[in-house]
Amino acid sequence: MKDEQLLRYSRQIMLPQMDISGQQKLVDATVLIVGMGGLGCPVAMYLAAAGVGHLVIADDDIVELTNLQRQIAHSDSDLGQAKVDSVRKTLQNLNPDVKITTLNQRLTGVGLDQAVGNVDVVVDACDNFTTRFAINSSCLKSKKPLVSGAAIRMEGQVAVFDSNKLDSPCYQCLYGENSDDDESASCAENGVMAPLVGIIGSVQAMETIKVITGIGNSLVGRLLLLDASSMQWREMKLPRDKNCTACS
Repeated sequence: MKDEQLLRYSRQIMLPQMDISGQQKLVDATVLIVGMGGLGCPVAMYLAAAGVGHLVIADDDIVELTNLQRQIAHSDSDLGQAKVDSVRKTLQNLNPDVKITTLNQRLTGVGLDQAVGNVDVVVDACDNFTTRFAINSSCLKSKKPLVSGAAIRMEGQVAVFDSNKLDSPCYQCLYGENSDDDESASCAENGVMAPLVGIIGSVQAMETIKVITGIGNSLVGRLLLLDASSMQWREMKLPRDKNCTACS
């Protein structure tokens, strides 16, 4: 790392668990973030600020006025632009040392497998079950850790799935193959409180950093649930499903 980087990341480097070696792991890492909406924006911003060396951001949508209530990497001047281009500008202003690769497309099939195979960690910040199941499948194929988050109304959840660990469940262990009612689970249909996605996205960013550096205990095998209306967190153990058609 350059002297400027050592200074930029000094508050992280001074943590005993992190040190220079942990920061170097972040600088050397590549992370794929799927979805540049309410969750993907804070995830990308915190990972860029923390010094993840290469961020691959994927989304096929454009910035709309209704996004601005919660998707904090976009602004009025970005309306009508591709979300990945809007976020790239924000991240480059945050930390010009971070390499940003934009994928202005909905990742599916071979393209998704290739994107997942070329990174160290995948962050699922999308908003539909179809894509989540596809991401889970690709992560299992490539044995890449998956940091999953979801938020709707005033409720959110975060989990980490890592097939490199024998006892780790996968996303499909949590939600069966028939969990495909995307319309009823959308923010457009149900609404979402703005700070909620920031909270969940920040936790996803923290878990991503922990997976990359190996510090602390990740959420592998655990599901963290937030009820923002009462600001209560619950944790549930999430065992591997021996009958799961995806990972068993």
